[in-house]
Amino acid sequence: MTDNEFMTQAETLLQRLEALCDQFNDEGGFDIDNQRVGGMVTMSFPNKSQLIVNLQKPLHEVWLAAQSGGYHYRFDGTHWQDTKGQGEFWSQLSRDASRQYGEDLQFKA
Repeated sequence: MTDNEFMTQAETLLQRLEALCDQFNDEGGFDIDNQRVGGMVTMSFPNKSQLIVNLQKPLHEVWLAAQSGGYHYRFDGTHWQDTKGQGEFWSQLSRDASRQYGEDLQFKA
């Protein structure tokens, strides 16, 4: 994967994440504060917990930091897959966001 290909896919992921947070807030009555600074999105929940998604450009990876741990993802041409075989980005994000928020949140690509 070239740097440009990575940035295209990673930017799509970050934009989708921001749009889903806004959709949850607008249509579902949730209270998810999402703030983007460059290649990093911080999601803050009412209980003061956070999820952080950031780009690791030199590695062509997207990292997710949650209360459950840290995860690294690489794009396989179709999905963002965990580098240690732990699954797909959106599934892990949904589990962690649901756990930290206290309600079911389903994030999908």
